[in-house]
Amino acid sequence: MIKKYFRITNETGIHARPATTLVNVAMEFKCDITLSALKHEVDFKSIMGVMSLGIYSGTAIEVKCDGEDEAEAMKAIGDKILSLGLGKEV
Repeated sequence: MIKKYFRITNETGIHARPATTLVNVAMEFKCDITLSALKHEVDFKSIMGVMSLGIYSGTAIEVKCDGEDEAEAMKAIGDKILSLGLGKEV
């Protein structure tokens, strides 16, 4: 299992459009991927789960990948968070 932490810096947080993009990236991988924020944990492959967290600017998030392609999944998700300007790794 791999864990990484990010701080969301985008002023609008993770709203519908970037959430959909991130979920689509997560769905490309076989491993289990979870997103934790604000004392809740959801399946990162579920748009409803991700949106239910209500992640706003300044929120710390934790991404966990567990499975056969976990390293590739973590790299892809981290790269997408950075390229979309959503946040930075902490």
